[in-house]
Amino acid sequence: MPEYNSAGIQSFLDYLKFEKRYSAHTIISYQTDITAFFIYLNKNFGKLQLSEITHSFIRSWLADLKENKLTSKSINRKISTLRSFFKYHLKRGAISVVPTAKLIAPKISRRLPVFVKESETKQLLETLNSSTEDWKTLNARMLISLFYATGMRVSELINLKEKQLDFARLQVKVLGKGNKERIIPVSKRIPGIKKRNI
Repeated sequence: MPEYNSAGIQSFLDYLKFEKRYSAHTIISYQTDITAFFIYLNKNFGKLQLSEITHSFIRSWLADLKENKLTSKSINRKISTLRSFFKYHLKRGAISVVPTAKLIAPKISRRLPVFVKESETKQLLETLNSSTEDWKTLNARMLISLFYATGMRVSELINLKEKQLDFARLQVKVLGKGNKERIIPVSKRIPGIKKRNI
């Protein structure tokens, strides 16, 4: 821990531990980020008081992290750590301005969704169709067909209850993220789904 700022860092970590009740693992992550930041400052700009640290110093550190191929996700976590650290010291009166206010977090690149090709699904269904007509095979065929035809999430399919299926209207009621409910039409061609009264 940087000696000249050890008191400021330790008081913040104590705040996280005793007031915010953060886990030991989370506190270690905060400590690692803050310590690395002050080591960088000490090495490149000399010993600075908290009130002397501006957004330019922080941007310099972030640029160094980016040059060292750190991911945007990890950099955003470090920005979040510094924001919490400086807001804490603003409340204590140790600084009058939060140097992280002008920082813009880098965008996190989203992974492209993985999808199953139509030909692969067709091949899978054909394999199931040629299998023995037992309950297990019929059930698997219905689930895979329903999954592919509706585009619902795996978790939604797993938690699907019979009462969510409306056989008369050929539709399924799905409870998705954020408890948002949506109605999905289904085809009577899906094995196990046929128009009937319930």
